[in-house]
Amino acid sequence: MNDISLDALPVPGTATAAAALDVAAAHLPPALLNHSLRAYLWAAARGTADGVTFDPELLYVAALFHDIGLVPVFDSHTVAFEEAGGHVARVFAAGAGWPAERRARLSDVIVRHMWPQVDVTADPEGHLLARATATEVVGKEADAYPSRFRDEVLDRYPRLDLATSFLACFQDQAARKPDSPAAGAVRSGLAERMAANPLDASA
Repeated sequence: MNDISLDALPVPGTATAAAALDVAAAHLPPALLNHSLRAYLWAAARGTADGVTFDPELLYVAALFHDIGLVPVFDSHTVAFEEAGGHVARVFAAGAGWPAERRARLSDVIVRHMWPQVDVTADPEGHLLARATATEVVGKEADAYPSRFRDEVLDRYPRLDLATSFLACFQDQAARKPDSPAAGAVRSGLAERMAANPLDASA
């Protein structure tokens, strides 16, 4: 991964990708928006370096919507935030004209980003997004990315108050949805793992 370059990563230039960014920017607070954009970059860099064939548009839209269920206007009192986000993304993709199978894939990628691991052969985009969000939130595998590349990503999309605001979102989810994956993460020491994230130390 030593030769990875931010500007060399595939960033989709489709109308759907642009619309997804518009929706995300309209509803996500700045720290969560930057987090979502960084998640795409970590995922795309990992996929490129590891030779994983992935769909850049699908991965990009999934990254932009993966936390939208944390936003009050899209929060759900009945399902976990990643499921709510999958529903929102599916509706968006229907409006964008995606066929039913691709809409379902988008929802699956978003739901699976909370899984401990995702089989790369079964779901390459879900695999990459799950690993990228683990890098983002707790710094898992952060050292696998060259320091120059990490600095470039953090300079372009600063972390802002992500550490405090994201933890507060998860703690709120845990209190209201005790059986959700977010609640499990909080119970298993998320706060401590986030505090040790090297990406915040270098931000």
